[in-house]
Amino acid sequence: MPDPASPAIRSDAPDVSATSATTKSTPAPSRLRTVIGTGVGNALEWYDWNVYAIFTPFFASQFFPSADPTSALLSTLAIFAVGFLMRPLGGLVFGRLSDRKGRRAAMVGSIALAAAGSLLIGLAPTYATIGVGASALLVFARLVQGLAHGGELPAAQTYVAEMAPRERRGLWSSLIYISGTCGIMVATVLAAVLSSFLSEDQLHAWGWRVPFVIGGLLGLYALIMRLRLEETDAFEKQADTPDRHEPRTSVWRGFWENRAACLRVIGLTLGGTVVYYTWAVSAPAQAISLKGIEASSALWAGVLANLVFLVALPLFGALSDRVGRKPVLYGSYIGGAVLAFPLNWFIQDQAWQLAVSMTTAMLFMSAGAAITPAVFAEMFPTRLRTTGVGFPYAIAVAACGGSAPYLQTWLTSNGQGDLFLGYTVVLLLLALAVVHRMPETKNTDLT
Repeated sequence: MPDPASPAIRSDAPDVSATSATTKSTPAPSRLRTVIGTGVGNALEWYDWNVYAIFTPFFASQFFPSADPTSALLSTLAIFAVGFLMRPLGGLVFGRLSDRKGRRAAMVGSIALAAAGSLLIGLAPTYATIGVGASALLVFARLVQGLAHGGELPAAQTYVAEMAPRERRGLWSSLIYISGTCGIMVATVLAAVLSSFLSEDQLHAWGWRVPFVIGGLLGLYALIMRLRLEETDAFEKQADTPDRHEPRTSVWRGFWENRAACLRVIGLTLGGTVVYYTWAVSAPAQAISLKGIEASSALWAGVLANLVFLVALPLFGALSDRVGRKPVLYGSYIGGAVLAFPLNWFIQDQAWQLAVSMTTAMLFMSAGAAITPAVFAEMFPTRLRTTGVGFPYAIAVAACGGSAPYLQTWLTSNGQGDLFLGYTVVLLLLALAVVHRMPETKNTDLT
């Protein structure tokens, strides 16, 4: 853990609006810009990323040969996983940009790339038009979005954590997944509306393009909002008072000096990312493709579950500010491990079964998701905070998160779905072991 001898957020600051000699006050307009600028951009990132997962059943045959629908679906999900391979590079590139040039610069760059990738998918020609070139364009667009998303989440997490008052950092950190969930919900609602008003042939022919084009065009608004954001006090203090007698530490040395924190990030992320992408992202698509649940009903079940998730996030964030980070993390991972098998077995061929299982899983998931931005930020010093979180986080997500929908689909279609559930439980137990050994970080000063 970093030495708290020179806090970037004073331990005696009672509220976000408090004024001290070393920490400037944050007026209401600045707080509003922080929430909107960070939230809109982060929501659009998650919207772009998850539109792909939600609409996979509708456009898989547009980029791959349609003779074998299952093969086309698996190929499209494989590209979903390939996009995750760029996330460690994105975490490293945008993390260093954030730690050297500022949090705002990294967030502006990441949102621009994500929007460009979405627009490319929405306008790309199909396999019937240019053959394998369509598949190549899809891969390229997903790699661009993977690079962007690998930098967006850690930069946004760091920005929010550094802007928050120490005593409310857990509550403020829930903004990351609140805004991300709003992006997912918009994508899911749009999918449900389109599936309700368009025929299946229209969805496969052109309806799937609509959400990708919308995501690309909305990127301009997110860019304008982020250009108006202020830089954090923690970064500005570090930038204004460099140690001129000591060379700048390399990023790799920084990783080594903070190796315990980096390993904690990986350990906490592995199980959480599998659960998140299994339930919050791909569950409706899995229900449509493998369980035969009607498309619009499955998508509306996803909307309901995400509404519960959205309401629970700030409640668990505030709870962690009162009782500590570790008790909330314990509840999240224990609940996920205990319920993994029952919730999956409960889903048969009815949308209400999907809604019950998704809602329950995401309620427990929300406890961990709400506070991990605060927990991760509290592990690292300011000079390495974004990179220290972003790179190991992206490695964990690339290793297990991106492959989760593909692995689940492949195993389930071969009658071995319980193997995937066992794999999920093992990763959640690993996260519990990490929580048990980590120190409590509530009210930690950011140095």
